[in-house]
Amino acid sequence: MTRLIAIGGSDAGISAALRARELDPASEVTVVVADAYPNYSICGIPYYVSGEVTHWTHLAHRTLDDLTATGIRVRTDTRALRIDATARTVTVREGAGQVEELGYDAVVVGTGAVSVRPPIEGLDALGPADGVHLLHSMGDTFALMDSIDQRRPASAAIIGAGYIGLEMAEALTTRGIEVTQIEALPEVLPTVDADLGALVREELAAHGVDVLTGTTVQAVSRAAAGRLGVRATGPAGQPVTRTVDLVLVVVGVRPDVTLAAEAGARLGIKGAIEVDEQMRTSLPGVYAAGDCVVTHHRLLGATWLPLGTTAHKQGRVAGENALGGSRCFAGSLGTQVVKVFDLVAARTGLREHEAAAARDGWKPATTAVTADDHKAYYPGATRIAARVTGDTTDGRLLGAQLVGRRGAEISKRIDICATALFHGMSVDAISDLDLSYTPPLGSPWDAVQVAAHAWAMEHGRAAGPVLDV
Repeated sequence: MTRLIAIGGSDAGISAALRARELDPASEVTVVVADAYPNYSICGIPYYVSGEVTHWTHLAHRTLDDLTATGIRVRTDTRALRIDATARTVTVREGAGQVEELGYDAVVVGTGAVSVRPPIEGLDALGPADGVHLLHSMGDTFALMDSIDQRRPASAAIIGAGYIGLEMAEALTTRGIEVTQIEALPEVLPTVDADLGALVREELAAHGVDVLTGTTVQAVSRAAAGRLGVRATGPAGQPVTRTVDLVLVVVGVRPDVTLAAEAGARLGIKGAIEVDEQMRTSLPGVYAAGDCVVTHHRLLGATWLPLGTTAHKQGRVAGENALGGSRCFAGSLGTQVVKVFDLVAARTGLREHEAAAARDGWKPATTAVTADDHKAYYPGATRIAARVTGDTTDGRLLGAQLVGRRGAEISKRIDICATALFHGMSVDAISDLDLSYTPPLGSPWDAVQVAAHAWAMEHGRAAGPVLDV
C-alpha cells in the first residue's frame, strides 16, 4: 500500500490525489489543505463577485463529501510546516493545535502561487479593513465581499489589467460600481499584441470603465470620509490622482515555493520548483505540480506559466508517477482565453517577438486579418480579428491570437490552433483540416483557415488564393 501526501487543495494537489486513487484504490491518500476550501475554482471568483454565480459553494469542483467518498483523506485548515525528504515525513499543524508528523512513501507539492504585492507606497499599511484588497484565494474573496457589503462602494480602482484585473473590472461594473482600471504597460491585456489589446480597452470603455494605460501607481492612502486616494504617474509623466471607495491590486502572482525550498528542492526559472517532465523534483520521492513549478513548454522548453489547465494535467502526472508510473507531462502551449463584457480574447503558442527571442533558427512573421464568424448573409455575423505567426523558413505554425464577440466561438477556434500547434503542423496544413460548416455558425473556410491562407500567401507557402463559396 502506497502512502501519498498531496500538499495543497487546489487543482494540482486534488488532481494528483484523485489520480492515485483511480489507479490504486488501496493507496492511502491524504490531502493537506491550508484553508477550509479544497478544490474550489479560483478562476470562478470574478463571477461570484459579479453575482452571476449566486453562492460561493457553487465554485467547488467537488464538495468535501465528494472527495471523501473517493477514499481520499482531506485535512482542511492544516498547514504543512516541513518536509523531511530523508525521513520521508511531512510535519503539519492543524489550526492552532498540536504539531504532528505524517509518514509518506511519496509526496506531491501543489502549493500554487501567491499574489504579488507591488512596491506601492502605503500599500503595506493598508488592508481589507481599509478597503484595499489582493485577490487570489477564497479568503481574499470573502474579505472583498465583506468590504462590498459593508462599505457599499460607489467607485473602485483596479491596479492591473491582466486576466483577473479585466474580469474584475467587468464584475464590479456589473455590480454598479464605477471602475478605474490602471495599467503600467502601454496597453491592457499585454499577453496579446497591442492592437488587439486596444480592442479590449475599447470594450471596457464602452461599458463605462475609465482605463488608464501607461500609468504607474506610486501610492495608495487613506482619504477623507473613509475613502482611498490613489496617486500615479501618467504616460507623459503627468500626475494622476483618483479618490475611490475600494482598491483592488491584481498585478500577478509568484510561485509559492517556501516549503519545497526549505526541504532542499532545487529552484529554476522565476524561482519556481524545478521538475522534470515526470514532475519529479530534485528530492527523492518528492513530486511537484501546478503554479509552484517550472513548466515544460512545447515551443520554449522550460518556462513558468501558471495556468489552471496546466495544473490539472501536471497533478495527474504527478499522482500517477508517485505510485510508480512513468507518465510525462506533454507540455503547455500557453493557451488562454478571457471574456471581457461581450468581447473574447484568446491566444496560443508564441507571438512574433516571443518566437524571435526563443530560438535562433526561427524567422517568425505574423499576418493579421479579419474574417466573419459565420456567413455574412445569415443575420448576426460579426468580425473576428485574427493573427497567425509562423516560421518563414519551414512554414511551421508558431502561434495565433483571436479577438471577437462572445458568440463567435473564439475559445473553440483558438483550440483548433492549439491542436495544430500541439501536433507541429504547418500554417498551410490548417487549410486541410475538415472543420464543420453551416451558414449560421461558420463558413466553408473557417475564420482560422482564412487567417492561415493569408499567412501562407504572404509568405510564399500556398499554391494560390483560396476563394470562399
